[in-house]
Amino acid sequence: MHRLTSVSCAMISLAASTHLHAQTFPSKAIRIVVPFAAGGPSDITARNIAPRMTELLGVSIVVDNRGGANGMIGSEIVAKAPPDGYTLLGGTASITSINMVVYPKRPYDTLRDLQPLTPLMSTSTLLVVHPSLPSRNLKDLVALAKSRPDLAMASAGNGGILHLALEQLNNQARTKIIHVPYKGAGPAVIDVIAGQINGMFVDLPVILPYVKSGKARAIAIASPKRSVYLPDVPSTAESGFPGVLVSNVYSLLLPAKTPRDIVMKLHDAVAKTMATPDVREKFINVGADPLVMSPEEFTAFIRKDIEMWAAVAKAAGVKFDQ
Repeated sequence: MHRLTSVSCAMISLAASTHLHAQTFPSKAIRIVVPFAAGGPSDITARNIAPRMTELLGVSIVVDNRGGANGMIGSEIVAKAPPDGYTLLGGTASITSINMVVYPKRPYDTLRDLQPLTPLMSTSTLLVVHPSLPSRNLKDLVALAKSRPDLAMASAGNGGILHLALEQLNNQARTKIIHVPYKGAGPAVIDVIAGQINGMFVDLPVILPYVKSGKARAIAIASPKRSVYLPDVPSTAESGFPGVLVSNVYSLLLPAKTPRDIVMKLHDAVAKTMATPDVREKFINVGADPLVMSPEEFTAFIRKDIEMWAAVAKAAGVKFDQ
């Protein structure tokens, strides 16, 4: 009886301690780990929300870029961080879903080691080339690829969403465009606009300014229909390649077992941030669609997304050892 009472007291004490922690949260700076290099869409997304979240929570929001291994280095850092709400992960489809199916040996599991918080935005994916390339549409590019075995395209990393987009094109068009992985979309885009590599699939927010300035040429939007942000650019579906379909979701996640009170306090701050007119405008101006879900809705979304990308990866024959 005494032992049972001791256990009960310990559980009550732990619950009280957790509740007190949640009441005082946050009391120090919060870190958003971006698992890709600076300058890419994950980095832009985190830096767009950081100032408003700082105002709402009363503590600094620090963006920490930890690129490498297709985002797995940064993701592992968060997965192994204390579940106290002070370390968040800037997620993408690669982080939450694709790594689960293309890397059998990986240092984290999204649904076991992480707590999905909410999406922040969804984006379309654009196929762009350097303006020196003669191709002006997707059929021209496919014809060029078949005549030029040295044609190469960048991506943000092996096995990521931008890599799988290229493999979808190679698979459907029966081309062998060379894949060149980078440590994030930012460095890859720099090389594309500098003419160091022929082109890439890339999310709209990071490439739209370069397309508008003429430093990159948009070939097609990887979607069933055209984008409202680039209405003159054909979709892959209308260009004759309906199987090349890619969209990305940028998000926030926490370590698993983060107390519910803290999860919801952070979720409330993020939701209010994304509802702020000037923050929404920042996302919309770069071609993104703001998006917020509950943690439960986002978890269900990730489960379905993993299933979808598993089918894509299997069809493309993409699988890696870490």
